[in-house]
Order: sequence, then C-alpha cells, then structure tokens
Amino acid sequence: MLELVPLAIGIVLAQVSPGPNMMAVSSASLSSGRRAGIRTAAGVAAGVLVWALLFSLGIGALIEAYPGSITAMKVIGGGYLLYLGLKALKASFRPARSNGGPQAAATPSPKAFRTGMLVVLTNPKAALMWVAISLFLASASGSELRFLVIGFAASLSALLVYGAYAVLFSTGFATRAYGRFFRWIEGTFGALFGALGAKLLIDGLKEARG
Repeated sequence: MLELVPLAIGIVLAQVSPGPNMMAVSSASLSSGRRAGIRTAAGVAAGVLVWALLFSLGIGALIEAYPGSITAMKVIGGGYLLYLGLKALKASFRPARSNGGPQAAATPSPKAFRTGMLVVLTNPKAALMWVAISLFLASASGSELRFLVIGFAASLSALLVYGAYAVLFSTGFATRAYGRFFRWIEGTFGALFGALGAKLLIDGLKEARG
C-alpha cells in the first residue's frame, strides 16, 4: 500500500495546480457565487470518478490501441474550452450592475455541475493521466478493486481541492474585486480558456491531418 503514496501525492499536486478545472471553478464562483462554484467542483469530482470507472472497465487498453481517440478528444476538448473562452469574453462586455458586476443571473446548479464534468471528460490530459495511473497499477500488480479505490480517493480529493477553490473565490473580498474589475477578470478567463482551447484544437487538427 505504501507504493501508492507517491501516486496519491502526484494526483493531489495535479489537482492543486492551475488548469482548466481550477479556472472553471473560480470563474463560476466569482461570477455566480459560492453555490455555483461548489456545484462546478462537484461536477469536476464526478468527472474524475467517471474516468476512474471507465479505466477500471478497460478503456485504457482501447485508448492505447486507438491513439486517434486522444486526437479526437483534443479536437472536442479544445472546441469546448474555446466555447467557454468566447462565453467569458462575451460576459466581459455586459453592462455593469449597480455593484459593478455584470448583469447576469446566477448559473443554474445543473448547468454548473455539467460544466465541471465536461471540462474533465473532454480534457485529453485527464485521459492520459489515467493511462499513466493504470500503467503504474499494472506494474505494481494492482487489482481492479485497488484501481477503484484510487478513483474514489481522487474524486474525493478533487471535491475537497476544488471545493476549497470555490470557497476562496467566493469570499467577500473576491466578489468585491470581481464586481469592480469584472471586465478584466472575465476577459482574462476568456483569453486563458481560449488559448488553451485553441492550442488543443489546432494540435488535434494537425494530428488528424498528419
């Protein structure tokens, strides 16, 4: 069991580091409040669990047998991140409310949850991470049950890590800063999502043509 400690540390560090998951949670928390941020974090955690379940059922072997599936994920994931980027850029041009924020209703809970899950499920890096995890467990003679334990632990860790981000980005200070600088903040989110999405999309299209 001790051999799983480095793996667990690696998963937590990957979740803590900035990326599409963190940006999705922080964007929802700042623009729509703590509840939307936590719902997005729950969606991310659910997406992590889905990946774990899929790999426990053998989808890793399918991905290795058909490398084109990763290329397809780059195109789909890149397109989705690009969509989120354009959506954030559009929000930055909305008229301001009396508190300085954009005139937008809070993101509905099901939509926030779905966004968090889709960000994970369309991220090829998430798939490749689980490929690496499955190879590690195979080399350590890991059973499917151990794989599921790692999956549930990673999902719980994601809920705690991104839930903490949701709380952090929905504090009074953060929401006041967002209300004052929402155009710059949404524009920054839009640019980051757009850049990540465009890179994935372009890389995927190049691989598909090559």
